[in-house]
Order: sequence, then C-alpha cells, then structure tokens
Amino acid sequence: MKKYVLVLGLVVFLLATIQVSAQSKTTHVVKEGETLQSISQKYRITPYTILQSNKEIKTAADIKANVILIIPVDGAVVQEEKPKEEVTQEEDRPIGFSRHRVRKRETLFGLTQKYQITEEQLKRHNRQLYAEPLKKGMVLQIPRYPERTEEEERELDFETYIVQPKETRWSIAHKYGITIDSMVVLNPDLEKNSNYLAVGQELKLPRPKGDSLKDQEVALFTSYTVPPKQTLYSLGKEYGIPSDSIVKLNPEIIEQGGLKEGMVIRVPEKRDTSGDVNTENFIFYEVKPKQNIFRLTQNLKISSEDLYRLNPDLKNGLKAGMVLKLPKESTQYLEVKNALVLDKINLIDSVDVSNRPKLVFMLPFRLDRIDMSNREKTEKQIKTRRDLALSFGFYSGAVVALDSIKKLGLSVDVKTFDTERNQNKVKQILSNQSLIGVNAIIGPLSSNVLDEVAVQASSAGVPVIAPIASDSHLSHSNVFYSVPKNEVLRDKMLSYMQKIHMDQNVVIIADSTHQVAHDSILAKFPSAQIAKVINNKSLHLDEFLIQLSEEKENWVFLETDQANMVSSVSSILNSAITEDMAVRMFTTSYNNAFEDDAVQVTHLSKLRFTFPSFYRTSANDGFIKAYKKRFKGLNPDRYAVRGFDVTFDVLLKLAHKNNLFETSKIIGLTEYNGNSFNYFNDWTSGYYNRASYLMEYDNLTIKEIKLNDL
Repeated sequence: MKKYVLVLGLVVFLLATIQVSAQSKTTHVVKEGETLQSISQKYRITPYTILQSNKEIKTAADIKANVILIIPVDGAVVQEEKPKEEVTQEEDRPIGFSRHRVRKRETLFGLTQKYQITEEQLKRHNRQLYAEPLKKGMVLQIPRYPERTEEEERELDFETYIVQPKETRWSIAHKYGITIDSMVVLNPDLEKNSNYLAVGQELKLPRPKGDSLKDQEVALFTSYTVPPKQTLYSLGKEYGIPSDSIVKLNPEIIEQGGLKEGMVIRVPEKRDTSGDVNTENFIFYEVKPKQNIFRLTQNLKISSEDLYRLNPDLKNGLKAGMVLKLPKESTQYLEVKNALVLDKINLIDSVDVSNRPKLVFMLPFRLDRIDMSNREKTEKQIKTRRDLALSFGFYSGAVVALDSIKKLGLSVDVKTFDTERNQNKVKQILSNQSLIGVNAIIGPLSSNVLDEVAVQASSAGVPVIAPIASDSHLSHSNVFYSVPKNEVLRDKMLSYMQKIHMDQNVVIIADSTHQVAHDSILAKFPSAQIAKVINNKSLHLDEFLIQLSEEKENWVFLETDQANMVSSVSSILNSAITEDMAVRMFTTSYNNAFEDDAVQVTHLSKLRFTFPSFYRTSANDGFIKAYKKRFKGLNPDRYAVRGFDVTFDVLLKLAHKNNLFETSKIIGLTEYNGNSFNYFNDWTSGYYNRASYLMEYDNLTIKEIKLNDL
C-alpha cells in the first residue's frame, strides 16, 4: 500500500515537471581479438566505411589492440577535417659551410662567438662534440646562417618538448618552472576541459634557465672552485648547461686562456637529480592565491627544508600557480588524484547561490504502461519489474536531494523525461529538446539508451551520470559511471586480504563464469588450493573437506552468481566450523545470489562473510527523517538512498563550480548516506568511480570494515 502511495505521489510530481516531447561519430578502442569485420558488425556499418573514416588504416591487418578508430554513428563516412592553416617555420638550415681546424686553447664558446652561432648549431653538424670535448687538431664544419629577424630571435627562447610516459601537465610545468595557465597559452591546442597529455605529444615550452643567458639575472647561482683536470665540457655536463653559457657567466675564463685549477667561478645551482620528474616518482601541488610557506608545510605534511630542497625555485618566492614537487610517499597522508594533491573542499560550505544548475532526469518510469486507477495491477508491476522499482525508488531519493539543496539557498531548474526504456522514444525526446545550457543529465538506466543520450549530449558538452552502469562497450568521454567497475571492487578486496594475511589456508571455489576472479585471487595467493566444482553447480564434498586445515584458519573464496551454490557452500562451511577448525568465507564478486532467500543469514554471519560493495546501509537519521516526512512515513530503500546520494553529489559539485568536468579535477572523495564517489578521468572513455566499501557480516548485521583502523 505504501509503495502504491509513493508511486502515486511521484507520478503526480512527474506529471507536473515531465517534458513532452549530433553528434554523428564516436570512437572505439580496439580490444585484443577484435577484427575489422567484428567491429563493423558491432556498429552495424560496413568495413569499407570504417576504412574510409580512418585514413591511416590501410588494410584489415592494421586493426590492432589499442588502436583508436573513428566510428560514424549514422553509417556515413566521416570526412577528414581540413587542417587549420598553420604558420610553419623553415627548418634552421645553414646556407653554407666553412672549415675550421681547432687550435690550442680554443673553446666551444670562443668558436660560437667567432662565427656567431650557438653551441647546439655547432654540435649538430659536428656530432662527435656530443660525446667528447673539443680537442686540438679537430676539423669542424662551421655552418653559416642568414641573419635572423627580431621575431625569430624571440622564438629561440622556446623549445619543443616531447611528452614522456607517466608525465602530466603538472610534472612538466614543475620541470620548466611555469604555471599550467602559461602552458595552455603557449599551446592553444591543449584541451581546456581535460588534463590529458598523450605520450609523444609535442609542447612548446620556454627554454630552461641556464640553457641561454636570457634569464641569468633571475637564475640562482653558486660559487664553484675548479678542481684539477676539470674541463668546460665535463663541467657543463655536470651542471646540465652548455659550456658556452658557463663562459658567458665567467668572462675571465677567456682572459686567462681557459679553465684553470683553483679558479672560483659562478655556475647555476645544480638541478635536482633525485629521479625523473613524473608520476612514478613524485606527486604535485598547484599553489593557490594567498597561500604561504608555513600553511603549505602544514597542509602538505612536509618540512620547509624538504620543500625547498625539492623545489629550489621557492627561493625566488612563493607565487600562485607554481607547481610544487612532493615525495611519492606523501600519498598516504594526502588526497591525490592523477598525481595531483587536492585541496580539501567542504562542498556544503562552498555553495555559490549565484549558480543555477540545469538538471535533466531521464528514467524509465513507464507511465505509458501504468494504470494508476488499478491499484492491484500497479503494485504487482512495482514488485515484479526491477526497472520500475529502481526508477521510482531512485527518483524519490532525488526529490529529497532537490529539497535539501533548496534549503541551502540554491535554485535548480529541473526537467524530467520518461524514456519508456525505448531508444526511439529517447531519440524523439532529444530531437525536440535542446541540451544547450544543461549542466548535467542523470540517467538513463539501460545501456543502449544510455549510449544514445551520451552521444547526443557530447556534442553539446553535457556530462551524463549513469545511475547504475559501471562501463559501456562504447567510449564516451562525457559519461560519469557512478558504480565502480568489478575490477576496482576486486582489487580493493584482494589488497585488504593481502594486508591482513599471515599463514591462513586459502581455498578458491569458482565456477567457470568467474575465471577472472579465480585468476586474480591465485595471483595474490599463489599457494591457494583450488576446489573441484562439479557441473558448474556443486562441490566434490569429500575432496573439498580434505583441503580444509585444522592447524590454520581457513579462508574460502566463493566466486559464483548461483544462489543454490552459495546456499550449499555456506551450509557446508558452517557445518565444518568446530573448536579445532576455523573457517571464514569471502568473495570478490558480490551479487544478488548472496542475498537470495535460499541463503541463510545465520550461516553468513557465523562465517564472518566479507565482500566488496559500492554501497552500504544508510545510517543518516537526517535523510531518513526527511524521506519519511516527504513520503508519508515510508522508509527509503536502497534505490532511494542511491537516488539521493547521486543527485546530491551532482548538485553540490555544480553549486561549487557550475561545470562538472572542472569540479572533477579538484574534488576528490565525497561520501553521503550509503554511497561514495571518487571519479577518475580515463580521458577517452569516461569518468569512473573508484570509491567502494568492504563489508562484513557480524552478529547477524552487516558492518563496514574501516581500513584506517588496520
């Protein structure tokens, strides 16, 4: 009866708000084993269309794993866009050469001054100089160049940098001592809404200090006493600068006929050599306005000495936009996303009421099939149809979230559409509804309808939040998958198990559909025993009982989605527990089979059954009270809790900064009633939630395992 009242109330709410009712291409990352034929069948287009839309692919043999293809959604060949007209510079080529035989005491600097060329230009045409110092008797080719214009001279202050593996915008900005904003100005082709950098990508960056004398007035220098047998070549190599720059800094070297033992000269401070500056060795922090060193050292959990050692440019003063390098070990104390340290932001305290988010819900309410005048039929539909129960439950929680954000002073424009779980219906809605100005779409549920909405929303730059999906067979850079992937849950579980494992006896029970889980467990616990599963349904009981140990605690992993098997195994394990035998049960693949009525909760509790989950039981009395007040005493179910958490998370992020893509860069883990969110950008394929819980049965209740307590 209460469920009927809930649906009736929501239908009235929907009818008051529901609306009556391109992109033409997507991308596909080729997976192992895929062929041109299989991909064309998947998208229902011809192989010829794929080849014509991807000019770099000449034959079917060029279709290999990790290749990114352009797939025309409408079946039409994607025309290659004409490249923008670029202003290209002719390569720095000499107009001729002369020969020079090196005399005694001549230096590279002296030659560059004599012939008005740079050290790099001299070495480029005399490649032996890269590996050995200048020697008497060497015959060199001296390049001659036309005179440079003032604009070309300015261009010499910059160089082309090739992005290396495991580098980010922040690691490169730190390396060159510039801000992210400066990097974007120098490289206007960089995406504004993404921090993505491809390995091998070329960037225009200012030459580091010390490579030329343009910036020597502000460079940091130290005194250096020349030891015996020191040469300009070895000194330049030691300090990472051209030897002609050393001579320019110290004109007395020429006056005294070269570098002499005991000479005290000025050289730039040595660059930090504690490791390559990338995400494998360091994490990074971008300095915010009005911050000071004391506050930074407190927030970043680092001493001022270590901060200055890793970031020598701080001696010139702390400036907003600077990118600081921090030790990798600090990750355990700080919130880090994509190697960038995030500032902790209280979203509720950061609501900007001047923002007015526009939100769209697209869920399968199936109002075309619900007859509210027939209460018995409606109640039966809600009980038997999961999509209806999920949609109405989710939306009821979303309504409470809208009420809650309104109390914080934020106005939200909301539109709601019934997708009817029909792709044609969705196409009709989108053809009649402009997405310009929409800040986020929540829904749909089914994968094919979600794909349709994601493609259409992408052309308008609108993010789509998938309520129950963890992934898609298509690549959508604008989709936020709110449910973590199975591998994320599995990795969290196994990492926890490894951490607490001592000498327990590990046994794996896995049916044929859970081979990935089986292999993942075995990789973490190579000495684990494998239980024999008969006909993919039951255990070979006698053989299995022999695998259990009386000397050690037994850890039994059960990987299946068959409720009868869960019931049978949990009953067998429960019976095996004695004073001499301790048994616990685990799974890395929690699913509905473990919640089936055939499975006894008493057995799971006695086995201290432990599993990973993307949700937990709501314990927020404030939400429960608000929900019961809104819906006449009805308690929220799991779907209602999720609807509130997903919607409230989106609304708070939009209230902080009216752009979900931007907030995803600066907001880390958020946690609400029964769900938490920590989205990581996988660049081309979307934003994936990596937040999850570990749950354990204890005294007939399910409690969360707090990893911080370990």
